[in-house]
Amino acid sequence: MSEAKSTKPAGSDLEERRTVRGRQRGDRYVRIVRPAQREFERKDAGHLVATEQVLAPTTAPGRFVDGVRRVLLGARIPTSLELGERIGKVKGLAVFASDNISSSAYATEEIMRVLLLAGLGTMAALTLPITLAIIAVLAIVVVSYQQTIGAYPNGGGSYIVANDNLGPFPGLTAAAALLTDYVLTVAVSIAAGVAALTSIFPQLFDMRVALGIAFVVVLAVGNLRGIRESATIFALPTYVYLVAIFGLLGYGLFRFATGTLPQYTAPSEWSLQETVGPLGILLVLRAFASGSVALTGVEAVSNGVPAFKRPESRNAQVVLILMGSFFGVIFLGMSFLAGQLGIIPDPTEQETVVSQLTRTFVGNGTPYHYLVQISTALLLVLAANTAFADFPRLGSILARDRFAPHYFQFRGDRLAFTTGILVLALLSAVLIVAFSGSVTALIPLYTVGVFVAFTLSQAGMVRHWWKLRATQRGWRWRAALNGLGAVATAIVALVVGAAKFALGAWMVLVLIPALITLMWAINRHYRTVEDALTLDEPHGTLPRRASPRVLVLLARLDRASLEALAYARSIAPLVTAVHVTDDPTEGERIRARWRSLDIDGDTDLVILESPYRALIPPLVAYIDALQKQEPERSITVVLSEFVPRRPWEYLLHNQAALRLKLRLFFRRNTVVIDVPYHV
Repeated sequence: MSEAKSTKPAGSDLEERRTVRGRQRGDRYVRIVRPAQREFERKDAGHLVATEQVLAPTTAPGRFVDGVRRVLLGARIPTSLELGERIGKVKGLAVFASDNISSSAYATEEIMRVLLLAGLGTMAALTLPITLAIIAVLAIVVVSYQQTIGAYPNGGGSYIVANDNLGPFPGLTAAAALLTDYVLTVAVSIAAGVAALTSIFPQLFDMRVALGIAFVVVLAVGNLRGIRESATIFALPTYVYLVAIFGLLGYGLFRFATGTLPQYTAPSEWSLQETVGPLGILLVLRAFASGSVALTGVEAVSNGVPAFKRPESRNAQVVLILMGSFFGVIFLGMSFLAGQLGIIPDPTEQETVVSQLTRTFVGNGTPYHYLVQISTALLLVLAANTAFADFPRLGSILARDRFAPHYFQFRGDRLAFTTGILVLALLSAVLIVAFSGSVTALIPLYTVGVFVAFTLSQAGMVRHWWKLRATQRGWRWRAALNGLGAVATAIVALVVGAAKFALGAWMVLVLIPALITLMWAINRHYRTVEDALTLDEPHGTLPRRASPRVLVLLARLDRASLEALAYARSIAPLVTAVHVTDDPTEGERIRARWRSLDIDGDTDLVILESPYRALIPPLVAYIDALQKQEPERSITVVLSEFVPRRPWEYLLHNQAALRLKLRLFFRRNTVVIDVPYHV
């Protein structure tokens, strides 16, 4: 054992195993499996650590599944390359800011739809002031979250801030609000993207639900490939949209400045459908609440700080500023030009305000009209990618704190949180189907949760600065800034909740407490299980148990059954073969076959007759009877299971062993062992 590493060529596994076994037999050997390596390394205390290559599956089903997975998701990424999967500011803007920026495509329209109830004049007069009020709130939130990112560079957003500073219950409230908002983000963004497509391709309107689900699937697969690759795939549409929409707004403002604004004429049937009602404070608040959808997505950057390249906090703060600036300019420009032209939102939802604005300036069906609409549709669809980036990450943090199932922490082959991505895709698809892909129907459910999270986060930051007052210079103005953010977002949350309550927001306000209760119950379950499994002794002792009674279930006497009997005899002296039949004649044939095989030892054959042709109930009744005779002795059921060569051959077998395992899994003091038999 004089060499630290073996120079032996990787040609014979058997030779390598013999070499390891022949060196200092008294040493302790530890096997560490790493991909793409085969070497032997000397470690301290004279121990040898062997590392060997992990081979790909050699069976045909394994190769097929691995090939499909590789095509859909790409090659596996080792944990050691995790830092290389992080993203910079350019891709970060596409991943985490697309939700907020894309809101500019429908925020103005949602304000106008509400104000239209009070007449065209009211709509034209109040759309811009309400837009300015929302932008002011956005500025406060963006500046406040600059401090959150600096104080909490490990991400987690509102949940972490509220949990650390206000306690578990406010933290869970923020988490439930965000989880709800992320699901709605996917549904609303994709529905709005499909609406942008139907504006230029009206024949697709009746297929909007199917298109929405298809986009959800595409986004889920893209995110399962990992955050860096999904950013590469989805970055281009974000920047195409920014260039196209800034070009449109620049051209529109030029036409306004030169006094050459084109004439806009709405279809006559739209005006006939207009309903004029009195203007009241509630209507104005409803319009403000509908437009406040524009603030969604601000939280995303603070949640995803760990996904950025170093320095993470600085890159995230730059992206947050760019996001707020781009959105503010687009939102303001849209509202201003729509008001100047007198655009009316389409009551049938077949054409968006953005489409009307574009065709008014550049003509209907022109290349630029298609460019704006297609880039808008793609950005709106990809805005859901922000939720796909943050929902799984928040789920993993909740799972780490034992408020969500542990498998939310699992990262797949591409270092993506697989479970969170799949759950988000499923829930958002259900919403799209339930609300027929209508943006107007989904909007009332939107934004309530995000403003609750905003408020708790900013209140938590005030508490954070108060705790650091002895060591943090300038804590007073920092706390005052976050306090202003908390007050502003709390007011908006109340306005949104009150204005949209009867329109559907009540569902979200009911769902959030239900999610809190569920997460609290999950945490309680994990704590109970931990208490039950924790060893009382400092160095736990093995429990003493009587040798088990082993039952071998025989469907017939064949090679697979004999393999199971042989295995059972190797682990316990007391073995009983059991055959369940609904035909006494068949039972006698099994008994005669058993005698002819002349199986030695103390193995008995028990034949259970099943008058109702069922396998599991007679067997369970027999196990219960044995358990009553010897309660201290456990029961081990050994199953012989035939393994077909090809996946489709499983359909030719009844899978009785699988059903029996599921039934016995929940039975106390019972162990089930599979003995596979390969042809």
